[in-house]
Amino acid sequence: MNFIQHAEDFVFKLLKDNLSNLYTYHNFNHTQKVVSATRILITNEKVNDNDAEALLVAAWFHDTGYIKGPTSHEEASAVIVKQFLLDNNKDEEFIDKVASLIRATEVNYEPQNILEKIIKDADYSHFASEDYIATCQLLREEWKLTQEKEYTDLEWMTENRRILVSCHRYFTDYAKEKWQPVKDKNILLLHKEIQKLSGNIENISKSKIKKKKLEKLERPERGIDTMFRTTLSNHTRLSEIADSKANILLSVNAIIISIALSTLIPKLDSPGNVHLIVPTFILLMFSVISIIFAIMSTRPKVTSGTFTRQDIEDKKVNLLFFGNFYKMPLDEYQWAVNEMMKDRDYLYNSMIKDLYYLGLVLNRKYKLLRTTYTVFMIGIICSVFAFVWAFKTSGI
Repeated sequence: MNFIQHAEDFVFKLLKDNLSNLYTYHNFNHTQKVVSATRILITNEKVNDNDAEALLVAAWFHDTGYIKGPTSHEEASAVIVKQFLLDNNKDEEFIDKVASLIRATEVNYEPQNILEKIIKDADYSHFASEDYIATCQLLREEWKLTQEKEYTDLEWMTENRRILVSCHRYFTDYAKEKWQPVKDKNILLLHKEIQKLSGNIENISKSKIKKKKLEKLERPERGIDTMFRTTLSNHTRLSEIADSKANILLSVNAIIISIALSTLIPKLDSPGNVHLIVPTFILLMFSVISIIFAIMSTRPKVTSGTFTRQDIEDKKVNLLFFGNFYKMPLDEYQWAVNEMMKDRDYLYNSMIKDLYYLGLVLNRKYKLLRTTYTVFMIGIICSVFAFVWAFKTSGI
């Protein structure tokens, strides 16, 4: 695993375990976007490998200080990254460079060199994103939850326009050429929204509805989690019921066979009991067949229990089923699960697959169980008729 991947995994785990859910904007998703923007600028500004590594580490760690709160989070982030780099045997020069790059992301800081310009532009690359309006709503929600700052729709749009027009500018050549035109379009969009909100109260209500819809798109609804939890619980309960029914049939038929072997069969040697041979054979045959089907319905099917990193990258493995990982080392499984949790689509698709294949297993169990009950019922009926016929023909 390369050092940048190690840094990514460290930051993901740090934020997952320590960052409050109240941070709807400054979270791992935002960090990923800043890293992606940093990579673009590194390529287009012709940065050497050592400086590129420092920039990427700084991008991954630049908002980790939010685990301590929003105040002076740049300095808190610098402290966190210093300890991480010391633990990974990086030299003092590299550590100081990364820490200074993180401090350069402070709002009012004026970048002094090309590296600081890159990290500064990357941190504000969302100003030039196609979904800027939706993104800034996440920041609005975060300020409301963490700092008790509340804005009306009109106040929020006006504040955003002020920041984009008066308080921000891009520094790198690439950002000026590629991102500034998109940022200008966003300024125009904000201006149009402000005009609508200023002139029509009805439009204010529509904007609030739009904001709520955008928030729902960004954050999974609690109803989705409830649906998965309830469905999984139902599947598990149905599986337990099927196993219980199979066990009942196993026990009943085992008792029938035991009684037949201990009571009926020893008496078949007597000439007076010859007429009981066929009914007894029928009873034992159907009991054995019922036991076989009951065992088949409860017999587990286990897969290979291994996967490769390529399987994880291609999203081919369902890590929620033990049969896909029970032979893997713990560290590989931890890495794979962390990778899955980074990708919302992969995570939800794995849960959907888990439910689907549980449904297939239930279908197989209940089909075999139905067959078992049918065989048992036919066996009892045939045995009763056979015994009645045997006694009638024997003249007893």
